[in-house]
Amino acid sequence: MSDALPVVYLARHGETAWTISRQHTGVTDLPLTPQGEVEAGRLGERLEGLAFAGVLTSPLQRAVRTCELAGFASAAEVEPDLLEWNYGTYEGRTSADIRAERPDWQLFRDGCPGGESPDQVGVRADRVVRRVRAIGGDVLLFSSGHILRVFAARWLGLEPGAGRYFLLSTASLSAMGYEHDRSEPVIHLWNETPHPGRISPAQVRGHREKTQR
Repeated sequence: MSDALPVVYLARHGETAWTISRQHTGVTDLPLTPQGEVEAGRLGERLEGLAFAGVLTSPLQRAVRTCELAGFASAAEVEPDLLEWNYGTYEGRTSADIRAERPDWQLFRDGCPGGESPDQVGVRADRVVRRVRAIGGDVLLFSSGHILRVFAARWLGLEPGAGRYFLLSTASLSAMGYEHDRSEPVIHLWNETPHPGRISPAQVRGHREKTQR
């Protein structure tokens, strides 16, 4: 039996119409574009051959469809806490449009009127972190960009607002895990974007040996 420390893989959903237009897409349940469906299929190619003790997806169709096209629908459980940030009255608006009214506005500091604050999103992310760590083995998450960025921050023990440092592209693949033991959470892989070929367990975990030398 392997004594490898578990890894949690973060898969952002494929392209939607609003990722093209850069509109904030929280609870609006948009489908993938045709390109987004292609991207989701490539995620499946890159994850081929990996085994997961748990697969969790946001209930929104852009994440569920990405999970399905990547080949993990039969193993997936819906996790409501993986819903994207609730943008309240800023739903469907671009950052440029919002800053025309509030020049100093920052999502990861200020949150959204009528929606969630960074701390509220952080509470949800903490619940997902606890659920993932309780599973014990490797886990795969399908969700949206901002909630996954907050999840990464909380995995590392950083404040929710530190998610602002972790840019995520559509259909990107990232991986969080540990270095020497479970007291040392780290980033193994970040924002790996679609290309032909697949990710191997050795590619994700290989840096551990290098950093320990």
